[in-house]
Amino acid sequence: MSGRHLLQIPGPTNVPDRILQAISRPTIDHRGPEFRGIARDILEKLPLIFKTRQPVVIFPASGTGAWEAALVNCLSPKDRVLIYETGHFASAWRHLADKLSLQTTVLPTDWRHGVDPAILEDALIQDHQQKIKAVCIVHNETSTGVCSDIAQVRSAMDRANHPALLMVDTISSLASIDYCHDEWGVDVTIAGSQKGLMLPPGLSFNAVSEKALHASKDAKLPRAYWDWQDVLEANRNHLFSYTPATNLLFGLREALAMLVEEGLDQVFARHARLAQATRHAVKAWELELLCLDPERYSNSLTAVLMPDGHDADAFRQAILEHCDMSLGNGLGRLAGKVFRIGHLGDLNDQMLTRALSGIEMGLALAQVPHQPGGAQTALDHLSKTTPTV
Repeated sequence: MSGRHLLQIPGPTNVPDRILQAISRPTIDHRGPEFRGIARDILEKLPLIFKTRQPVVIFPASGTGAWEAALVNCLSPKDRVLIYETGHFASAWRHLADKLSLQTTVLPTDWRHGVDPAILEDALIQDHQQKIKAVCIVHNETSTGVCSDIAQVRSAMDRANHPALLMVDTISSLASIDYCHDEWGVDVTIAGSQKGLMLPPGLSFNAVSEKALHASKDAKLPRAYWDWQDVLEANRNHLFSYTPATNLLFGLREALAMLVEEGLDQVFARHARLAQATRHAVKAWELELLCLDPERYSNSLTAVLMPDGHDADAFRQAILEHCDMSLGNGLGRLAGKVFRIGHLGDLNDQMLTRALSGIEMGLALAQVPHQPGGAQTALDHLSKTTPTV
């Protein structure tokens, strides 16, 4: 097809030209002085994105690797973890914990709501012997478009006076939705490169509190590649304990520069504005948002329920064939029931309105019941809320 493919899934996201150019430079010696300067720049700036003064450990891996690194560095076999199952990725994290010989307590949801702090608090109060060693929360559930309030999670843990570590997955929220590792009392923050950081997949991150570092000294789960201490020791000399993904780190340095140039507050405001425009479009089409709590709407993506009798994957296929655009599919129990619109990363008004126009065209082509005019509604919202320079 002529023109450019539009990648509108909730990650991997569009990689901007500045980052592509940075990645494409020749590979250099990862133990040489030039690379050490690059590593120093990254290690100094990366904590700013997590809003932490604590170290951020980098691994060449997907977000799944960062999940595993968080668990194996802090826990021992048969330790109990509490996982609030807000969607597919929280469920997948639980299955990973099971494979690591951890015991899991699961707080289920209907996948249309975020964490209920009262339910979490009660579960921790009922843990009289304090066997739960970690609470695992997905900040922004990529499968559902529901964003939980981590400050409220920390408050619930404090009210319960429970000593468990707080581990938070920010894979689809970091650098898109405001997140405060230190202020919110998070012990391990999990992140990946391929969403708000605007990079290809391949880098994963653990931001680590002093409490988590202390716990890692006594943790007994086997770890070798994932050992924080090895990485942190090498980082002191601006090196890595493994062969790093050199060219992805070139891109990461550029991504950090772009985020600092725009300013994190402006990045968050841009995402919020584009997300609001998307939700206006969905409501104008008279389709149903999966998330039922307006206070928990995600600013990274929007999950949309298909009308009864219509298959979301068939609709996505029509969009791909006729509009050359990729939308996110339904995952787990939502397979075939929802489509997901990504609106995070390197995105502006024109890119979003093109995507929404393509979706509206696809709804008509696939004969999905809807009201026309959603794209125009989003355009009107964007026109009225254009930031002043």
